[in-house]
Amino acid sequence: MQEKYLFEYAVLRIVPQVEREEFLNVGVILYCRQQKFLQVMYRLDEARLRAFSDKVDMEELKDYLCAFEKISKGGTDGGPIGKLDIASRFRWLTATRSTIVQTSRVHPGLCEDAQETLARLFQQLVL
Repeated sequence: MQEKYLFEYAVLRIVPQVEREEFLNVGVILYCRQQKFLQVMYRLDEARLRAFSDKVDMEELKDYLCAFEKISKGGTDGGPIGKLDIASRFRWLTATRSTIVQTSRVHPGLCEDAQETLARLFQQLVL
């Protein structure tokens, strides 16, 4: 039997009008310390988002989502935050913010394969 590892995840959301508190799930961030895993998986359905709100700057939104991905990968492409250790990057990505791109609160779980768990959560919560 394979060992189970603790993981944490948050849902990545687009909140077009922060004051209305309505959101659309677009991705998942998953962190597993034991597997040294931190990854963001997202999909921006522009037609669905435009039906939800026509006031969103899609190019700016794509840049924000790309920044989340770069930070999760680490290194110089992620700027100063990308240079932090993996746990600090996850905490920074999931910190409470009042911008158009937000995350849910962090949820824990157990997994055998972090990559597989990320794909499953993405399927369940976003698609």
